[in-house]
Formats: sequence, structure tokens, C-alpha cells
Amino acid sequence: MSRNTKINVLLLLVVAALAVLPLALGLGDHKEEPFTGSDGEAETAITEIEPDYKPWFSPLYEPPSGEIESALFSLQAALGAGVLAYYFGLHRGRRQGEQRALERARAGEEPKADKV
Repeated sequence: MSRNTKINVLLLLVVAALAVLPLALGLGDHKEEPFTGSDGEAETAITEIEPDYKPWFSPLYEPPSGEIESALFSLQAALGAGVLAYYFGLHRGRRQGEQRALERARAGEEPKADKV
């Protein structure tokens, strides 16, 4: 097994442990909603400190349920991941194309026309 493969397997195990350990150890069992986002935690902390606090802004769109809110958040994350993957893939492809062109130029070959 190569060094890179060992590192990748180790990183995968760490990520899996980070996902499974909180569930296995029962972290958050004392809460009504154990794995809510930081927005809910912040709202709870603010109302405990200052019960008369009024928010400056209200949301433009309030989803009718938590499931829809989660689905929209997941969709946003998927779109962001897709944009990043496209960006990195595009630049990697360009770099590989430039390397191939340089190798051909060094070998004295004529540039090949792209087939469509």
C-alpha cells in the first residue's frame, strides 16, 4: 500500500469516527433536539441573556417545516459542491492539456486538431 493510500484511508477513518462517535456516545441525549444547527443554539442563548431582545431583520422566506429547511440546506450544499468540483476539474483539465502540449512541443510533434 502506498503512502498516499494509507493517508487517505486514515483520513476516511477519522471522518467516519467524527460522524459516528457523537451518536455512539449519546452526546446530546439530554437535549430536546440534540443536533440542531448553531442558529438555534444562538437564539436560545440570546433569549436567556436578554429575554426582551427583538431581531433586527426577519427571514425573506420561512420554510413550513424543518424537513423542508433541511432539504433546502442540503440542496444549497450540493450546488456549492458541484460548483467547486467543476472549478477544480476544469483547472486540472487545463493543466493536463498544457502539459500534454508542452510534451508534444518538446518531442517536435505537430499540434493535433481537436475532434468534434
